[in-house]
Amino acid sequence: MNDEKTATDVLFLRPGEGRTYPLGAMTAVFKADHGETGSAYSVSEWWLEPHTTGPGAHSHSENVELFYVIAGVASILAGDQWLDAPSGSFVRIPANVMHDFENRTDQRVGLLNVFLPGGFEENMPAITKWFADNP
Repeated sequence: MNDEKTATDVLFLRPGEGRTYPLGAMTAVFKADHGETGSAYSVSEWWLEPHTTGPGAHSHSENVELFYVIAGVASILAGDQWLDAPSGSFVRIPANVMHDFENRTDQRVGLLNVFLPGGFEENMPAITKWFADNP
């Protein structure tokens, strides 16, 4: 069995590329998911327009989430504490910890999200439909 990686295993996306899901004033762009990672993780960008709430407080029983703020100042719920996270901030949310994110500012916010293990992206078509049906 040959486990050596080749150039065909490299995944390269330019800015703005990926699978885009419009969610009202929030947009998710998935860069890598179960198909590219063997379900090990998913990587996505989440963009929130000014004064936009996120998905709502929730937790994942078997998944760790990593957030890196790539633009603006995000408000991130971690357990029972809201963190003001400026660009360059990193937050790890362990499994079973309540979390959420929002943009409480006048500028667009961008979050890079890594979801471990992968598979969350399979929910995105239904989540997109819910946002379309509930503007």
